[in-house]
Amino acid sequence: MEHAVGDHAEAIGLVGFATGLNGIGGLVKTRVEDFRVEEQATKLSLDPRGRFTAARITLRNWETNRFITRMAAGLGIPKERIFFAGTKDKRAITRQLFVIDAPANKVAELNLADVDVEVLGRTHQKIGFGNHRGNRFTITVRGCAHRDGAPMSEAEALAEVDAIRAAMEASLGPERFPNWIGPQRFGSGRPVTPVVGRHVIAGDFEAAVMAYLSMPGEDESDEAASFRRRIREEGITEDSIDACPEWMDFERRMASHLLEHPDDFVGAFRKLPNNLQLMTVHALQSVVFNRALHARIEAGLPLSEPVEGDLVGIVDERGQLESKGIVVVEARTAARIARNCRLGRLTVTGPLPGQDIGVAGGIPGAIEHAVIDAMELSGVDWGVEVIPRLSTKGARRALVTGFEEFMCESVAKASDGSLDGRWSEGPRKGDRWHPDGACLKFRFTLSSGAYATTLLREFMMAPLDHLG
Repeated sequence: MEHAVGDHAEAIGLVGFATGLNGIGGLVKTRVEDFRVEEQATKLSLDPRGRFTAARITLRNWETNRFITRMAAGLGIPKERIFFAGTKDKRAITRQLFVIDAPANKVAELNLADVDVEVLGRTHQKIGFGNHRGNRFTITVRGCAHRDGAPMSEAEALAEVDAIRAAMEASLGPERFPNWIGPQRFGSGRPVTPVVGRHVIAGDFEAAVMAYLSMPGEDESDEAASFRRRIREEGITEDSIDACPEWMDFERRMASHLLEHPDDFVGAFRKLPNNLQLMTVHALQSVVFNRALHARIEAGLPLSEPVEGDLVGIVDERGQLESKGIVVVEARTAARIARNCRLGRLTVTGPLPGQDIGVAGGIPGAIEHAVIDAMELSGVDWGVEVIPRLSTKGARRALVTGFEEFMCESVAKASDGSLDGRWSEGPRKGDRWHPDGACLKFRFTLSSGAYATTLLREFMMAPLDHLG
């Protein structure tokens, strides 16, 4: 089954910027160590009599779900007995907390390439998605360039960063940026998850599975592209499964299941990890949110200042939107709510549609309705009968979010000038990087649920594939 990828940014609704400035261009993740993430875990109570092992694990160039699958196999336990607060970027060095239902000595002896395990002790506590305070990022952007492709000096790049930061502060408030949902949510280079999610909520698991297996990606390896092409052309056969790269274990498991049970597409879909199954539905909701955010910018409505009809919510001490207490802005309450939004106590929200969550009223509501109608989702009830846990009530998400501990400085270029293989032939038409351009290192902290790539995107204003 052929699926058109189209423009990646358009497919996921990630178009438009907070400012009208030019950005610094450049590239992220030209090498793995250019992108570092340290999770700021919530406090965990340790107890030597605890059932679980708590470990801080550092990964180099590992996709979180694939690492968990390998770790579970190495420990001889189901992957459902491994708990963590969030998936991280693959092409990166990441450090995060895991809680594992296995003996501490077995966890300590885990031997996987590019994995460092620090056992913290035993605990009675599990952790779940979003169960962390945030993430601290250290990210290098290389090859900064002007819009005409000319290299940008260090002074020019740093001045542009300062100008963009000041412009965002003027329109959104101090240390705030649009709360876009980043490309990782949709599948970097292959925005497959919202396509699959649309089929899931329609109850068409055959289309969902075949999309996951066969939809082409713009930046996939030749091995992956060849496998997906064979699935599209030949269907599920022993030969097409043999063509599946070893590291694509989810695809291999799904295809192998279908070879043994040709009509069991629900069973094949269940071969995906539970969190990834749910992420397909969340990704479709996320496209709605991104497009609604962009439509609001295009309509000239503010993101951080409420207007009549907006739905606003309470911001907790972690900078997160509280799920309860969403209220409608009315003419008589607008001034008071606006004041609390400026103080960071309340925030304007956008839609993550579902069974119980409605849209805003007034002009904001008309914008949200138009986006949902354009995506042909107005009649969807967001229930999944055969896998009820994938049904969603929906939610609201803050239109802006904060960043803290921000720092940007110039760094020396690598002596060998090495870049990822995708960029070794020099700039291509439409690219915004130059090998002689400045290199900048960004450091900042984001609350859980916010995306470093979307903050960097506001400063870089470069194509999505430049974000890694």
